[in-house]
Amino acid sequence: MTDQGYLKIAVPNKGALAEASAGMLAEAGYRQRWDAKDLVLVDEANGVEFYYLRPRDIAVYVGEGTLDLGITGRDLLLDSGAAADEVLALGFGRSTFRFAAPSEANPDLGYLQGKRIATSYPGLLRRWLDARGIQARLIHLDGAVESAIRLGVADAIADVVETGSTLRKAGLTVFGDVIEVSEAVLIRRSGAPDPAGLDQLVRRLSGVIVARDYVLVDYDIEEANLPAAAALAPGLEGPTVSPLAKPGWIAVRTLVPRTGHQALMDQLWDAGARAILVTDVSACRL
Repeated sequence: MTDQGYLKIAVPNKGALAEASAGMLAEAGYRQRWDAKDLVLVDEANGVEFYYLRPRDIAVYVGEGTLDLGITGRDLLLDSGAAADEVLALGFGRSTFRFAAPSEANPDLGYLQGKRIATSYPGLLRRWLDARGIQARLIHLDGAVESAIRLGVADAIADVVETGSTLRKAGLTVFGDVIEVSEAVLIRRSGAPDPAGLDQLVRRLSGVIVARDYVLVDYDIEEANLPAAAALAPGLEGPTVSPLAKPGWIAVRTLVPRTGHQALMDQLWDAGARAILVTDVSACRL
């Protein structure tokens, strides 16, 4: 903590996680930098200092206790081996870490025994291989891992896979188990006491996650049809129900997942709901 007692949080300074992290923090009510060259920003109103660092270094700073909290990728946290723990999954920056090798090799996990594997995550991969008794030589590369096989420095790669199209263009095929499923996470030092402000930060970020993942649905329905409609959209603690001027009719409000809400509207209509409205949630506390 600083002399002012501010909560010190590391935020990615560039890359895929940077913009999304800053956007989520802004939605949660925290100030964020305007100039990408700024390395530190003090949010006096919320008692927080933000430090903009390389995503790969954030777990190290948090694990050493230099900073209280940080936002980084789960894969980077695990790869670092730092004394830091995941506090909250943030729902963005999702990726899957997989093996790939030349298609003609018909690779499986046994193929990896004694091979050279190129990766940008040697710490994470070494622990995964050791846990399964697979002996392999790891080639540490910072980027363009898919070129390692074509250039003759590796027999297989372990890398982040999205659609797999880049690997297929390189003549590679994905194989074996998923090594790790990653996303952006909030982290803290292992075994350290809760820093002041942690609970508020988690509540705010959790509220943003819910606001992004859920929508409010309002509809009118005959009271006799409420059980069927409520079974389709039960909400968190149950729907909010209010009487309407029309005898036998009620107004209903409930929180539902954003994904699939259009199909849900069709189902509610079939169950007798009318005047169905969907509203975005900008913020919440649950």
